Amino acid sequence: MAVPFNHRAVEEKWRKHWEEHPVNVNDGKKPKYYCLDMFPYPSGNGLHVGHWRGYVISDVWSRYKLMQGHYIIHPMGWDAFGLPAENYAIKMGVHPAKSTAENVANIKRQINDIAALYDWNMEVNTTDPKFYKWTQWIFVQMFKKGLAYEKEFPINWCPSCKTGLANEEVVNGCCERCGTAVTKKNLRQWMLKITAYADRLLNDLDKLDWPEKVKKMQTDWIGKSYGAEVDFKVDGSDEKITVYTTRPDTLHGATFMVLAPEHALAAKLATEETRAAVEDYIFKSSMRSNVDRVQDKEKTGVFTGSYAINPINGAKVPIWLSDYVLADYGTGAIMCVPAHDDRDFEFAKKFNIPIIQVIAKDGKEIENMTEAYTEASGTMINSGEWNGMESAVLKKEAPLIIEKMGVGKKTVNYKLRDWVFSRQRYWGEPIPIIHCPKCGNVPVPEDQLPLELPEVESYQPTGTGESPLAAIDEWVNTTCPCCGAPAKRETNTMPQWAGSSWYFLRYVDNHNDEELVSKEKADKYLPVDMYIGGVEHAVLHLLYSRFYTKFLHDIGVIDFDEPFTKLFNQGMITGKNGIKMSKSKGNVVSPDDLIRDYGCDALRMYEMFVGPPELDAEWDDRGIDGVSRFLKRFWNLVLDNKDKGAKETPESVKIRHKMVYDITTRLNSFSLNTVISGFMEYNNKLIDLAKRQDGLDKETLETAVTLIAPFAPHIAEELWEQLGHSETVFAHGWPDADEEAMKDDEIEIAVQVNGKTRGTVTISSSAAKEEAIAAGKEVVADWLKGTIVKEIYVPGRIINIVVKP
Repeated sequence: MAVPFNHRAVEEKWRKHWEEHPVNVNDGKKPKYYCLDMFPYPSGNGLHVGHWRGYVISDVWSRYKLMQGHYIIHPMGWDAFGLPAENYAIKMGVHPAKSTAENVANIKRQINDIAALYDWNMEVNTTDPKFYKWTQWIFVQMFKKGLAYEKEFPINWCPSCKTGLANEEVVNGCCERCGTAVTKKNLRQWMLKITAYADRLLNDLDKLDWPEKVKKMQTDWIGKSYGAEVDFKVDGSDEKITVYTTRPDTLHGATFMVLAPEHALAAKLATEETRAAVEDYIFKSSMRSNVDRVQDKEKTGVFTGSYAINPINGAKVPIWLSDYVLADYGTGAIMCVPAHDDRDFEFAKKFNIPIIQVIAKDGKEIENMTEAYTEASGTMINSGEWNGMESAVLKKEAPLIIEKMGVGKKTVNYKLRDWVFSRQRYWGEPIPIIHCPKCGNVPVPEDQLPLELPEVESYQPTGTGESPLAAIDEWVNTTCPCCGAPAKRETNTMPQWAGSSWYFLRYVDNHNDEELVSKEKADKYLPVDMYIGGVEHAVLHLLYSRFYTKFLHDIGVIDFDEPFTKLFNQGMITGKNGIKMSKSKGNVVSPDDLIRDYGCDALRMYEMFVGPPELDAEWDDRGIDGVSRFLKRFWNLVLDNKDKGAKETPESVKIRHKMVYDITTRLNSFSLNTVISGFMEYNNKLIDLAKRQDGLDKETLETAVTLIAPFAPHIAEELWEQLGHSETVFAHGWPDADEEAMKDDEIEIAVQVNGKTRGTVTISSSAAKEEAIAAGKEVVADWLKGTIVKEIYVPGRIINIVVKP
């Protein structure tokens, strides 16, 4: 009998061995493979089993690629600046520098328990001045290229976090970090002109091996549309209102206009009779988030008292304000065609505004419309000289017609807005800009970077719209690097996303003080081949990283313009009833106790076994028992048979190659849960075969150990050594399947009579047609009454005898 498996002893032994003899060595000859995790922010709660899942997936894949002959770039670091770390520090009543360092140390300990192939020589931390020197350097380059600029305008404001938020950080009208309802606040902000890259960000999605749902999310967020800008003159005024519309063909049906409450003309258009109502509506709208305004089904609005002139037919149309129109989309004003838009129809019905149908099926007007006609095709009616035209044709031609008439122009629009890049907080990268009364905004000279974050005792947010840095006079007051006059530093800091938008580049050259990354190492090790992380970052981190990469490509830092060639989104591990794990809900499962009781290998395999890796899965501690029992049976299988000297048999060869084929196929398709179930199935088959044959041959045992190595590296290394090897199992190479060797000598196939299965027959897999049919006839002899008119044999699948009564 084998010595019982002691996971603690085995895992401790091999951890020490790997420290002295790393299995992933760069000999300069192997092709690189860069497998990357989305690096964590150092939460005070530490890691739970949900975090483990992504890290185990990436390590399994890295070890698989290692065994295929690659040098693996598999680094880890810390996304340690920003709101999460600062809010935690405030909650704990400590300085964020102290709490962040403590949290990093704890999570690093937990991550090491995974036994992943992380190369800690590549470690980065976004709060390290040697790292954020280059975060600031990128900002300076963007500033010089006109992509970083200042602007004062209403932004999303979190009253709890006391800072501005980018649109992407507002989820269902609430702060993405703390869940507080977001309001609006007029503030001076630094912006990054991500819109300059809108077309490239959209078009280049086609060359990425990413999940389609992520591509669609980015496509929708960028929101490119084609249409026209049309000018409506304000009746009795020199003012004009420009609207953007994707349906200029429906201009004859525009019976009213709606402006965003923030529109520059909103208050000006109010008459004496409507002024109080208009001002009240503008104020109330300012207190609502953009998300709530768009999603609210109950449409509200106020009539300004003013009218505009429809440029296509001269009709007067009332001008309304409504908060479902956003100032930062299009022109902040829309023309409303209630007969052909559900939202406009509801608004017109509520406020008793005329509805004019201009597109009709078969040219027939609908009497007493009860809903908008929104079908894409139809014939134009009530549209002057456009009557009788097909709407689909006119939709394409109308922008040019309007342009020739001089009342508008053909244009393209995007939902994507420029990135709000400054935060009114302490714990972030200082923005390297100096405000000079003579020279204006001047970047900190590159040889003076990094501009370090000053140490302060009081770092709590002020709530005034100013960062806590504004109160540090000795830091704020400086001299202009251009003219030497007294000047002031920028006091807003960068958002959390600043460092995470480019960190993956720094890993491969993290000790370089002269360059962000050397051209030599960038060409050799970048871009990332496989990126693994949650889908929640689809339009935040992933979009920002693509923007940064394209910019750095444009200024010659790197020679590629997409950061992540392949992307895999793992599902979330939840508590009972699908509830997200959180300390406040009391449903967090720590890996620490599970490792103590079952071992790292068992937890690694259970993380894969719990469900398809791309889907959410509910955690149940009891399931790890089954995986633990499997590992013990696998241990016994190898040790009980290693010294029997058994020779390989046709059956062991067949099972071995089938096992290699099945495990490899499932692994390549990322069906990791079925890989684990496959191990269990083949383990049972091998145990049964060993009993029948009085042992298993060494090659079959070695193959099984090799296959399981990426998933359970400790037990694999120990068993590999027990099988007589002095070199690591990860140097052995991934086994290949011989499809000829997999083929069954005998197969069971169905025998049909007139298309109905009447029995089965076992025949040789190489049986000729005549032999197969003869065997089949014997099985179904009682059904062959009449004349046989046809005999069909589909090799390896079915026999069909066609009989005529």
